[in-house]
Amino acid sequence: MAEVIYRNASRVYPGSPPVSAVDGLDLEVSDGEFLVLVGPSGSGKSTALRMLAGLEDVDEGGVEIGGKDVTTMPPKGRDIAMVFQSYALYPHMTVAENMGFALKLRRMPKDQVRKRVDEAAKLLELGKYLDRKPKALSGGQRQRVAMGRAIVREPAVFLMDEPLSNLDAKLRVETRAHIAALQKRLGTTTIYVTHDQVEAMTMGHRVAVLHEGVLQQCDTPRGLYERPANAFVAGFMGSPAMNLKTVPVGGDGATLDGVTVPLSRQAMSALDGKSEVILGVRPESLRLTGGDDDGMPFTVELVEELGADALVHGTVRIGDSDERFVVRMDGRTPPGLGETVKVAVRDAEEVHLFHPDSGLRLAA
Repeated sequence: MAEVIYRNASRVYPGSPPVSAVDGLDLEVSDGEFLVLVGPSGSGKSTALRMLAGLEDVDEGGVEIGGKDVTTMPPKGRDIAMVFQSYALYPHMTVAENMGFALKLRRMPKDQVRKRVDEAAKLLELGKYLDRKPKALSGGQRQRVAMGRAIVREPAVFLMDEPLSNLDAKLRVETRAHIAALQKRLGTTTIYVTHDQVEAMTMGHRVAVLHEGVLQQCDTPRGLYERPANAFVAGFMGSPAMNLKTVPVGGDGATLDGVTVPLSRQAMSALDGKSEVILGVRPESLRLTGGDDDGMPFTVELVEELGADALVHGTVRIGDSDERFVVRMDGRTPPGLGETVKVAVRDAEEVHLFHPDSGLRLAA
């Protein structure tokens, strides 16, 4: 069993005032689960990973691995293997020697070391590179060697700290698919840190979103996308980001340029008399309308052509200000720069509502 548990775990750096890099993290990772920690720079995701590895102190609370409290245990006793952003391969050693080095330090018999290295190399498609030095490998191959070095140890938990950030875009896509398939095959509990929302959404069984050291939400990728717990998660998860605007609330509900979203009694009560609400709508939930149809006049400022899709950036006049919106549409028929078209919400049920002060989700 390799369940991982953070129990109100905090890491506080001294200063005036002290800085909580991770603040009261409560999180459970099931045996065999692939959990992704995601957040912007400085959100505490790498610190949380390093706390579990024993590379950072846990100032309050604790961490457990496989039912055992490892809060004060040294890293070597935690039965974890870590893959870093830098490959950290020994340049004078071959691929096979790099992968088997940790086992050699354990004084494992040579035949057993070779057997494990060969098995990992087969999984990672590195068999024909075992006698090469790292300098003769590509970036993607070096990253696979670093992963192989972790795999041969057969740990209870894999910890991966932005392992793909040094790779080019195409190789990142290929390698993240390889990592996800490999984890499913091995069934090893894995905690993976990234700042890339697309990486998080495509790899994790569940995704935990951190912001300023605080866990905002932990859910499946689909759950985060469809029901973000607050405005931060709504704006952070998804590429491009959700359009978030503060709009007025009337007797019938929230109003976005003539589109009224009804508010439940519970939501109205939560607003506590506020006259505004944060309204969110994803780019794919907006559509271009016919010239004479109802819709918001939308002035096109930029068109990103992505092939099948196009991301159209522009402004909508709401009240006394021009508000920026992004619309995802068919890439074959995008409007031209400077053109004014009309956009509307596809379905009122695809609109998200958040409290104007706390940012917490409201039931529409």
